[in-house]
Amino acid sequence: FGIVLDAGSSHTNLYIYKWPAEKENDTGVVTQIEECKVKGPGISEFAQKLSEIDIYLTACMERARKVIPTSQHTETPVYLGATAGMRLLRMENERLADKILAAVANSISSYPFDFQGARIITGQEEGAYGWITINYLLGRFTQGTNGTIRDPCFHSGYRRKMNMSDLYDAPCTRRFEATFPFLPFPEFEIRGTGNYRQCRRSILQLFNTSYCPYSSCSFNGIFLPPPQGNFGAFSAFYYVMEFLNLTSEEQSTHKKMINTLEKFCSQPWEEVTESWKNIHFMGKCYGQGYMKAHLILGPETTAFPHCSQVRSTSVGWTLGYMLNLTNMIPSEEPLSTPLSHSTYVFLMVLFSLILVIAVIIGIFIFHKPSYFWKDMV
Repeated sequence: FGIVLDAGSSHTNLYIYKWPAEKENDTGVVTQIEECKVKGPGISEFAQKLSEIDIYLTACMERARKVIPTSQHTETPVYLGATAGMRLLRMENERLADKILAAVANSISSYPFDFQGARIITGQEEGAYGWITINYLLGRFTQGTNGTIRDPCFHSGYRRKMNMSDLYDAPCTRRFEATFPFLPFPEFEIRGTGNYRQCRRSILQLFNTSYCPYSSCSFNGIFLPPPQGNFGAFSAFYYVMEFLNLTSEEQSTHKKMINTLEKFCSQPWEEVTESWKNIHFMGKCYGQGYMKAHLILGPETTAFPHCSQVRSTSVGWTLGYMLNLTNMIPSEEPLSTPLSHSTYVFLMVLFSLILVIAVIIGIFIFHKPSYFWKDMV
């Protein structure tokens, strides 16, 4: 047996669940056997009357005591999750919200059940748990089949099974494991559909362009000045496009790239594996779409070369690294053309003569000031 109290903004409900010891597909087969509506408002309304919480919960907790066999009381876990009302109260007065939760926990702990705690769940958790509920009730977790994912960034005919735990292995997703520690089903299967345009739309959703605190942004609120000048793509950008012979400026026009990528991504998986046996291309369709999403710098008709070498030297970070550490980066070019040697010498002589004349005049005025003032009068 298990008990869950849903402490909402306007009322609280107590649910009693039951399941057999055996599991089906690693998931307990749970059924609801009782629902008890607590009389009164939500627990957030008890901020100024904490002593009344005991009476508030009594009727439904006593109902649970009667429904669940006495022999099972100490083994029955009890959970309380507070939602919108308590979330708002915590934003306004966190100390008061903690007091209410402590009073609720103290009240429930007085019953002979295995109380597991009272906490405020986030809106994201509430949505995720609701998703689990509806999919569980529809039999999605106990039918012995995988929550199959159709991915347009993989070729049609491509299939790959993954464990749910693999989703949290990557550094970028590991932080979500603490928020959602549950695994609703043990594994899932990816099936490719091979649609470049859908793939690109999915990729573009990864970049947030809805907010910009500056005059111009790239994505995720990062400042980007208006593009000007010549551009070239290198490193991973070059290698991804080299795979489909799209590295020259003539070949890398927007129309040419789209046509080639659409053709490649729509090829069946069997055909691709037969054509490129010795090349790792499983993620080429996705990789090309991801690279293309980064290169939206100006009009989509703009073409620029993808290069691996300039002046017989490999383009990458290594040369720049050495130049920086050895202090060999050239200083910035002057804004104007430097003077010729003869012009420089002439100006130096002229300025020297002017300086000498100025000094002589100054000395004369210093020694014969009366003569100077006489002429002035």
